[in-house]
Amino acid sequence: MIEESNACKWRFCVAPMMDWTDRHCRYFMRVISKRARLYTEMITAPALTHGDVRRHLEFNPAEHPVALQLGGSDAAQLAHAARLGERYGYDEINLNCGCPSERVQTGSFGACLMAEPALVAACVRAMRDAVNVPVTVKHRIGLGTASEYGFVRDFVGCVADAGCDVFIVHARNAVLKGLSPKENREIPPLRYEVARRLKRDFPAVTIVLNGGLADWASIDREFDGVDGVMLGRAAYHDPYLLADVDRRLFGETDAAPSRADVVDTMIAYADAELARGTSLRAITRHLLGLYHGVRGGRQFRQILSDATRLRMADASLVRDAQPVTA
Repeated sequence: MIEESNACKWRFCVAPMMDWTDRHCRYFMRVISKRARLYTEMITAPALTHGDVRRHLEFNPAEHPVALQLGGSDAAQLAHAARLGERYGYDEINLNCGCPSERVQTGSFGACLMAEPALVAACVRAMRDAVNVPVTVKHRIGLGTASEYGFVRDFVGCVADAGCDVFIVHARNAVLKGLSPKENREIPPLRYEVARRLKRDFPAVTIVLNGGLADWASIDREFDGVDGVMLGRAAYHDPYLLADVDRRLFGETDAAPSRADVVDTMIAYADAELARGTSLRAITRHLLGLYHGVRGGRQFRQILSDATRLRMADASLVRDAQPVTA
């Protein structure tokens, strides 16, 4: 196994994804990989100031290492939210400076914050003063169609001076007007060389590459020159991709769990959650890709997506859906 001091803790991360990376999704992914770093959906600082903190922050201890992603631009609110995150046991507090949605811009956070590096630096400084866990930033490489490297270089330099030493770089620009969040993940061109150039210019900080990585071929091709990678939708739609993370990137020698092992663990988890009042669908919706690319995978997805069956079934439905040849 690679020694912890020689293996970046951010070597492989699963991106924060709204409506997807909730606690059930993260538990499922943790069953497949012990070492992947997992992130919550973005939770706004105002939601933790005025909302149900336990509902937003509660998670299963098995999820570690797990990071809390926050949205906001008020330093005092973010510091308060970071303290709550640390109190609940999160391993990292991440500030969202990459989401391009217009709804998020209305709240003055997300990618639009890249235009205000001094404000981001103040927020980072306030959170670092409030907690002892790492405070990190996820951001884009530019705004609009401008491609000048100096923009993102100066952003990273300013925020690094405030004490941030981990930057997750989504290697596309964010177009704040005229493109949907989905289009912002597809239309602005990927420029991985920008992340590598940031690493050369800021060798003391950790640079994690995000955007467009979909399989091990792309990970292996783009890993050189950065400290880690972050996958989003590829990891969600084909979660068993994570089965190779611990061996390939962390030097683990234990065999990865089989898909059947994962099913058994998730049935036990679902039984416990159903007893707490959780709906079966809240769990099974994250399992649909487990048999991606495997004979019987389509039937697995169909059964676990059947609203009528889900209303009437218990957790054994997951086993019933399992491909017989798997």
